[in-house]
Amino acid sequence: MSENNFLLKTQEGIIFSVKLVPNSSVSKIQDYTNEYVRIKISSPPLENRANKELISFCSNLFDINKSQISIISGEKSKLKKILLKNSDYNEISQKLLFVLNSI
Repeated sequence: MSENNFLLKTQEGIIFSVKLVPNSSVSKIQDYTNEYVRIKISSPPLENRANKELISFCSNLFDINKSQISIISGEKSKLKKILLKNSDYNEISQKLLFVLNSI
């Protein structure tokens, strides 16, 4: 997983690069590239609903509190950078790798 750029360890936590696909029939990880993980969300991109659902999705995926997750760039874009505050890089990358290997 080291060749992928969608997880970046920083002093504040881990930056997770996502391409959001709103209005999907189901919320799930669709696929990934070296630059981002594509996540389908069932909510529409209206009134910040898709962003809120994305935060809930990441909270469940990584088993961390929603308060530890914030969108630091791309709030109104499909390409987003999400900060996972105070998270263990190895734990997050293992959980993500497990999911990515099953798609």
